[in-house]
Amino acid sequence: MDFSLNEDQRAFADAARQFAEERLAPNAAEWDEKHIFPKDVLKEAGEMGFLSLYVPEEQGGLGLPRLDASIVFEQLSMGCTSTTAFMTIHNMVSWMIASFGTDDVKQAFCPSLVTGEMLGSYCLTEPNAGSDAASLTTSAVLQGEHYVINGAKAFISGAGDTDVLVVMARTSATANKAQGVSAFVVPANAPGVSYGRREPKMGWNSQPTRSVTFDDVRVPVSYRLGEEGEGFKFAMKGLDGGRLNIASCSLGTAQQAINNAKQYVAERRQFGQSLSQFQSVQFKLADMVTELVAARQLVRYAAFKLDNGDPDATAYCAMAKRFATDVGFKVCDEALQLYGGYGYIKEYSMERHFRDVRVHQILEGTNEIMRLIISRRILAEGAELL
Repeated sequence: MDFSLNEDQRAFADAARQFAEERLAPNAAEWDEKHIFPKDVLKEAGEMGFLSLYVPEEQGGLGLPRLDASIVFEQLSMGCTSTTAFMTIHNMVSWMIASFGTDDVKQAFCPSLVTGEMLGSYCLTEPNAGSDAASLTTSAVLQGEHYVINGAKAFISGAGDTDVLVVMARTSATANKAQGVSAFVVPANAPGVSYGRREPKMGWNSQPTRSVTFDDVRVPVSYRLGEEGEGFKFAMKGLDGGRLNIASCSLGTAQQAINNAKQYVAERRQFGQSLSQFQSVQFKLADMVTELVAARQLVRYAAFKLDNGDPDATAYCAMAKRFATDVGFKVCDEALQLYGGYGYIKEYSMERHFRDVRVHQILEGTNEIMRLIISRRILAEGAELL
């Protein structure tokens, strides 16, 4: 098994690293402090292909495997975790429309989504349907050539500042909970769509988070993705990749935290020597790097499984998400500790890294739900995860 990156992967990683260093990192602190959603930089990212990494080539995307996308997101998140995390969500929206939309929908939205002229939000979570996503109550009722959507979504990234919404809504009250869900493309400014306040958050401040309310919102039948009842299946497919994406953001943030901490302990002197000369510091760095490398290999292995259609890919994506996001937060916590009091003030980036990675253990399915997914697969008859 070859763990080294091939020539194309190295080229993508180099391009992402350069973009992160030149366009994300210099602005990340200001975006965080002033809660700026950097649409201009996101458009630049679209021009680089970073907003359509695994969108099929026939729809204008790069058509990359999820492994390559993971490598790119890891590099980008070293510049700004929050902005990169939004890019991962936009990629999922673009991929779903490009993969499951009608020809009319693809033509209407894909050209602008892949370039960043339009931005997308993913609307699954509801006030009373978080981990139990199949219990969502937002409804879509067929009336002639349109569906009429009513309900509310919560914690929607980009909401109020994006142009396109992919919405999961119930089209059948009698079918099995998951089988009664369908997916729709909804223009963000459609009549009847309204937005709540911008939620004050611990981190992820370069992207807005709002609730979305749908009040008799009418969308053409052609704006449905796939057939009725396929929405939950699409959502779960999207979440497999989404879990790899957010795990990759944790890897990149943790790597940047280690890079910063390594430089700091080499320069900071106490008791007549640099902190890097203390064995306790050396051992802490050794553990941080070891766990990060282990997490990175699990994420890339899970991406390999997903790219190759392995029947256990969902369990591996859950394992990668659970492990990488836990490790990412732990590494940032340990790196902050190495900074001492300086790690707690905004002059240094460490406290922002710490804040931004914390939510990764919650979204795309909480890490408790990841454990449930993994354990169910382990206990299934004949299961053998290798």
